[in-house]
Amino acid sequence: MKLGFGLYKHMLNTQHYNFAKQCGATHLVIHMVDYFGHNKDNADQPIGGKDGWGKAGSPCDIWSFEDLMSIKKEINDHGLQLEAIENFDPAHWHDILLDGPKKELQMENLKQLIRNVGKAGIPIFGYNFSLAGVAARNQGPYARGKAVSVGMDGGDDTPIPNGMVWNMIYDENAPEGTLPKIDHDELWNRLQYFLNEILPVAEEAGVKMAAHPDDPPMPYVRNTPRLVYQPDMYQKLIDMTPSPSNNLEFCLGSIAEMTEGDVYEATNTYSKQGKIGYIHFRNIIGKVPNYKEVFVDDGDIDMFKILKILKKNNFDGVLIPDHTPQMTCDAPWYAGMAYAMGYMKAAISLVNNKK
Repeated sequence: MKLGFGLYKHMLNTQHYNFAKQCGATHLVIHMVDYFGHNKDNADQPIGGKDGWGKAGSPCDIWSFEDLMSIKKEINDHGLQLEAIENFDPAHWHDILLDGPKKELQMENLKQLIRNVGKAGIPIFGYNFSLAGVAARNQGPYARGKAVSVGMDGGDDTPIPNGMVWNMIYDENAPEGTLPKIDHDELWNRLQYFLNEILPVAEEAGVKMAAHPDDPPMPYVRNTPRLVYQPDMYQKLIDMTPSPSNNLEFCLGSIAEMTEGDVYEATNTYSKQGKIGYIHFRNIIGKVPNYKEVFVDDGDIDMFKILKILKKNNFDGVLIPDHTPQMTCDAPWYAGMAYAMGYMKAAISLVNNKK
């Protein structure tokens, strides 16, 4: 098992590369989508709200091989390896998610993007097939010692306005109104189209597509259905399009928040199949629709038990803290992340070296 670190787009710079290295990370998982374009002062995680996170990127500007190689070289020059890119830009695939008129054109662009990722030697691409994305959460002093963290206190059935998907505005001139309501079967059908098209390309490119579970894992969020809101739904996703490139972005916090199943059983099931691309290693207290994110050593999940299961099943991938409570000091995000990384480094070392 390897210790990794996750960086948002505005953090792709020397300061954050050095910080990751100082914390003991050997690998990075990066975001190329600019969730913080409207608020770069908040370096924790995008919370959003009913109005979303801001404007999506350019619909025609997919990430080129040259762009990816430039970022990879920067990361390598700082003694780190680029393990994965997390999430497509909503501008690049909104009609794939929405079954809109541009879905075939957008799919061809995504195929080229995955070819670029493979050519650049980046092994994993994470994605979250969701209309609402990460929504219905709030922020407060929820963690130990009143550390500021994220949680959920009830659902959100506010319809999504036209021109928005995955919390970002892809069309500022969209007609008034909201997304039409669809059922779960329709969303699974849209996912089936996506997997059928993208997985053969990913296989050829040597890229693993890693699906994130719903966050928060509710049956509906913002009047839209969700796909993976119980642990066994991951199996449905794996089985619907068998492929060595059909993998999981395994978020422990999201799985523990689910109302059914067991996070240890799920970890054992999917790591035994060799289907976990990389892991979001974070802890929580509670279940949807009422849960709180907490420090890695202070939640419902026995993180050492998780590591022992992964070790038993020979998981050799990357674990990242994803996000963590902010600590009360002049650098809340840095302190919270350093705490999580120190815990993870020690825990992984102990489990790896145990006879």
